[in-house]
Amino acid sequence: MSILSEGAGHTAPIDLIIDTDPGADDVVALLLAMASPEELNIHAITTVAGNVRLEKTSRNARLAREWGGREDIAIYAGATRPLLRTPIYAADIHGEEGLPGVAVHEPTQGLATGSAIEYLVQTLSNAEPHSMTVAMLGPQTNLALALIQAPEIVQGIKEVIVMGGAHFNGGNITPVAEFNLFADPEAAEVVLSSGVKLTYLPLDVTHRVLTSDARLKQLAAVDNQAGKRVVGILDAYVRADMQRYGVEGGPVHDASVIAYLIKPALFSGRRIYMQVDSREGMTYGQTIADWHGVLAQPANVMWIDSADAQGFFDLLSTRLARLE
Repeated sequence: MSILSEGAGHTAPIDLIIDTDPGADDVVALLLAMASPEELNIHAITTVAGNVRLEKTSRNARLAREWGGREDIAIYAGATRPLLRTPIYAADIHGEEGLPGVAVHEPTQGLATGSAIEYLVQTLSNAEPHSMTVAMLGPQTNLALALIQAPEIVQGIKEVIVMGGAHFNGGNITPVAEFNLFADPEAAEVVLSSGVKLTYLPLDVTHRVLTSDARLKQLAAVDNQAGKRVVGILDAYVRADMQRYGVEGGPVHDASVIAYLIKPALFSGRRIYMQVDSREGMTYGQTIADWHGVLAQPANVMWIDSADAQGFFDLLSTRLARLE
């Protein structure tokens, strides 16, 4: 039986670093996060190559910051490629610019000085013990590189929340692998083996939180620029999944991580043992989630498997209404 996810009942804002590869759903996630300062104290955004190349993910993160009116948040560019594997991208899903459905431009405000890896090492090394939460919305390369360079940074990490993995529903880039894990499984192994507290929001849950005509109309009814942008992005972005899976809506993967941080009661799951397959072959990038405990190994992740989908869209629409 599933249990309610951990983290319910927090009152102070979560000290948060968002590591991301925008990406359509990443931008929706960033807008949701930036509209929620009571729950989320965003220290910085770090970018990584993933859905598109680093220069575009970094630009898209800066666009999200501009659209969210949060120029106070520093953005650091990180890894241009995975630890070991040949880089892959998802332009077929997110478009050549990484942002379908809206016009892109060069934002006024630039990147912060220094690399994302340097920022993570310095910030997590100097943080109070177990005080910083890291939301991982793309390949886990930046945090893996920081952990390889300075393993002691684990002391500053409260929890790592990952959008990634798949078990019950299969993968979205191979029959068994989800894109973020497939893009850099070796990095995911580094993070998993570091001993940090880990929560995974896999396709098992994000494929339960789907758009619909009614939900897109709900977001459009916000009637501001933020709502219009999100509707434009999602209307274009979800079409590929609707065609592939034969469903009437599509997932908003990365925004589920932010919703989990803001309102964990919307989600449920349980602690399980998980491993990442980095062997070459058909199962490369697969997350082996021992949901039924057949391996009799100690649990090492909280695996979220269900969510209140309408509650998610209610939260998203309410928070977008706070933006311009």
